[in-house]
Amino acid sequence: MIVPHIDRPTFLSQFSGPLLAPVIGHRGAAGHAPENTLISLRRAKELGCSWIEFDVRLTADGVPVLCHDSRLDRTTDGKGLVSGQTVAAIQKHDAGSWFDPAFANERAPTLEEALLVAAELDLGTNIELKADRGQQYQIGAAVAATLDRLQGRISAVLVSSFHLSGLNAVDKLAPHLPRGILFRVIPRNWSDIASRFRCGVIGADHRRLRPRRIAEIRGAGYQLAAYTVNDPQRVQALFSWGVTSVFTDVPDIILPVSRGQPPVWHSAADAPFPIESRQGAMQ
Repeated sequence: MIVPHIDRPTFLSQFSGPLLAPVIGHRGAAGHAPENTLISLRRAKELGCSWIEFDVRLTADGVPVLCHDSRLDRTTDGKGLVSGQTVAAIQKHDAGSWFDPAFANERAPTLEEALLVAAELDLGTNIELKADRGQQYQIGAAVAATLDRLQGRISAVLVSSFHLSGLNAVDKLAPHLPRGILFRVIPRNWSDIASRFRCGVIGADHRRLRPRRIAEIRGAGYQLAAYTVNDPQRVQALFSWGVTSVFTDVPDIILPVSRGQPPVWHSAADAPFPIESRQGAMQ
């Protein structure tokens, strides 16, 4: 059985940051609870996660809230752009019933609320910056300000994004915060980009990862986190190639693999959702 190699990376001191867990709960535990909600964070902890990931966006009044999409429509009973509504208006919407009636009245939490719950649960947190066009720098600045205000009250964090200007804001305003750069397809100049924004973690779409590129990244001393992986056999392959962490919606299925135990599959009847059919929404 292949398990991830998780010795502390050897990258330069300015890139130092937390050692990520081999298995990171995606949007909390998005296969078992409504994504990007406090109940999803709590469910991830119950399933054995020590790290979770969630997405943040800015409201119209400049508050970072947890939401993956630019619009509220898919994951709440509200409609319209997150950036077009105040945090008070957004938190009036039900963010749980779409997943299951048992989660009725869950709300989209603010970043501060989520970080304090993560600290209560002793969960490391990967905050992914999301933004409408023109707001990338602002979301980075708002997250940096929130983390600065909560310093000493929160668990380990990593700030990551596809948006270079968001990472630039974090680098300028809170250079001490660990950062990760996300790619859908890792470009040839990935190292130059990571160095420019002083990122110690590379995040990549697992479907586009190849052993040669993984070896290059790991050989340079970076942690490599693959998203979003719900198939234990695929996780085994990724770990065998050198990937250090995977994001997953179903940590109960994937965690045994990271421990060298046989993978645990739910039957079709027991599966928390038809994984492959919802994969597009889960990236």
